[in-house]
Amino acid sequence: MSDAGMIENRTFDEIEVGETASIVRTLGERDIQLFALVSGDVNPAHLDADYAATDLFRRVIAHGMWGGGLISAVLGTELPGPGAIYLSQSLRFSHPVGLGDTITASVTVAEKRAEHRIVLFDCRCANQEGDVVISGQAEVKAPTEKVRRPRATLPEVQLRDHDGYRRLIELTSSGTPESTAVAHPCSPAAILAVVEAAEAKLITPILVGPEARIRKAAQEAGKDIARFRLVDADHSHDAAAKAVVLIRSGEAKLLMKGSLHTDELMGAVVPSATGLRTERRISHAYVMDVPDHPTPLIITDAAINIAPTLTEKADIIRNAIDLAHVIGIEEPKVAILAAVETVNPDMPSTLEAAALCKMADRGQITGGLLDGPLAFDNAISAAAAREKGIVSPVAGKAEILVVPNLEAGNMLAKQLTFLGGADAAGIVLGARVPIILTSRADSLRTRLASCAVAVLMARAATKAAPGLPESAPA
Repeated sequence: MSDAGMIENRTFDEIEVGETASIVRTLGERDIQLFALVSGDVNPAHLDADYAATDLFRRVIAHGMWGGGLISAVLGTELPGPGAIYLSQSLRFSHPVGLGDTITASVTVAEKRAEHRIVLFDCRCANQEGDVVISGQAEVKAPTEKVRRPRATLPEVQLRDHDGYRRLIELTSSGTPESTAVAHPCSPAAILAVVEAAEAKLITPILVGPEARIRKAAQEAGKDIARFRLVDADHSHDAAAKAVVLIRSGEAKLLMKGSLHTDELMGAVVPSATGLRTERRISHAYVMDVPDHPTPLIITDAAINIAPTLTEKADIIRNAIDLAHVIGIEEPKVAILAAVETVNPDMPSTLEAAALCKMADRGQITGGLLDGPLAFDNAISAAAAREKGIVSPVAGKAEILVVPNLEAGNMLAKQLTFLGGADAAGIVLGARVPIILTSRADSLRTRLASCAVAVLMARAATKAAPGLPESAPA
């Protein structure tokens, strides 16, 4: 009827009985998600594979009106096209439409009525096997004026399904909740984070802080904390110290930040004699679930080490590799980031990147594939790496991003979160136990994901979070 870039209608006078038009679409998971989002129809038969396996058709199927929408698309864009007015539509659903089915939606002119320019169409949708899945009849008022216009360019739609978050939670589902010392949970946001993690069966919290303030925060949050153990403390510094004592005594397996500053909490963690230090440098990592990115991205260090030395960066990388192994990445690809992908003597970050790669070549850093310096674009984009002529098993496929300093890491993680819609689970590694860092700006998904990562690390007992020896002093 028209070239691919244009849309052209058929007027009432041009339309002939027996004339037909069609479009072809293949059903994908994205189609189902978008239809559910627009319509609000979240029937699990369409969205939950586990439920669908027990339902009548034993598989995920499309919403019935998805096929009906294809018929509407033919009438609105092909025959009659622009200017047509939809008056009525009957539909009979004969067979389900499943993921991967290719549907041909067609309309055929059955009758023309000169009065009011009414056209009746026989409508049908058939799958790739030729089975009719939908049939019916449409009544349309046809246009009288000719229309030929460029086809509208539709916006790109980005679906954030948070699959990475769900996978993390699923990995923790087989174990029991981990006892967790929560330092100074004296704000409604901190209480909500604790209660949500406890209700998700990730942690068994021990609340450490001024009792009156904790109870007031719980009241403001509208949450019942009667079932949780409460350890009274004088103030935030005292709460951090007492939370660490609970860890050292073996009463808690995880440490969680409440409503105190990170440096206050780490001040109790760092001392060699009374804290939770190991031979590893303590570092922070974000596990980022970025929409449309195929794998999790680990960004380190974005919260603890301000300007790490070469030796400290080696430990930061080792911690991140241990974390990657625990979340299911067997041999993580580690990109050591800089502003450029070439070694420049005037840019110390590029020299350190090259040295770290050589350390990996000599077996001083193991468990992952390292490359650097790499700029951010050619670390995560294969196309950008090809454009620069970079041949590397890491370039374009990085799963761990090692930043030059805390400022770069913090800005990168927050850009991905607030502009890119990413979920960011934060965890401190290299101490005797994993340390959960959450903030008031974190979503429920992020808070639970942070707890899930910490639980996985505690159960794995890696060098990044080895746990306390049985004889550890209190």
